[in-house]
Amino acid sequence: MRRAALVLLAATALPVHAQPQPPCDGAKAVPPHAAPGAEPAVRTWRDTTWTPPACLSWPDGKFRLLVAAAGSFRHDGDASALLARFGAVSARRGLRYWSVSDKAWQVLVEEAAALAAPEPGRRRADFAPGEMKPGAELFYEERDNRSAGPVIHRMRVLEADAGRIVIETQNVSPVRAFLVTLFPPGSLRAAYILERREPGTWALYLLSATGAEASALAAGAEASYVNRGTALYRHFTGQKP
Repeated sequence: MRRAALVLLAATALPVHAQPQPPCDGAKAVPPHAAPGAEPAVRTWRDTTWTPPACLSWPDGKFRLLVAAAGSFRHDGDASALLARFGAVSARRGLRYWSVSDKAWQVLVEEAAALAAPEPGRRRADFAPGEMKPGAELFYEERDNRSAGPVIHRMRVLEADAGRIVIETQNVSPVRAFLVTLFPPGSLRAAYILERREPGTWALYLLSATGAEASALAAGAEASYVNRGTALYRHFTGQKP
């Protein structure tokens, strides 16, 4: 409960900024990264027009909802170990988040698997760090606790070196719930920018985006998207809920 309350407080207590700013091309992140050990700084933007920086290779346009979480974390391993966390798709099974509607911890990811091709049933072993090179396009399927079935996602590695990793994902198949298409293909995106700050310390900037093509129902529960985003933040930074 305390962690969930802190996450929601972080999303509402910070002053509003006109645009999100991922840490690209030397720009200072908005929101700024929280210190190691602290809850990530979180901000949201609703119904906004935004031009993403070139490092994301996202199209500009209108977004129903943007959620950014930025923080720092301890990590004594190298960049390869962090890439392994993203490649270990099956490890997301059982990932939990604080459900605002249920007022309880719930399982967010019920099923997850790497795919050999963007087709249902083409499951394979998790992606090895060596497969996650700049330019790589990898596919996986995931079923969360609200969708009607598995959803296929594409994961692209945009940058990967000893000091910086940039990964982006988007849905390839539609996300449906209650016979309604909430997210048509390509309307649900996420980006992860990791930077090595000093020995043993890395920073993560996580940005999730709901495109204008998504159903208005998809962006209704803002607090839920914040908690889902911070659950992924904890997972990739090696923290427990």
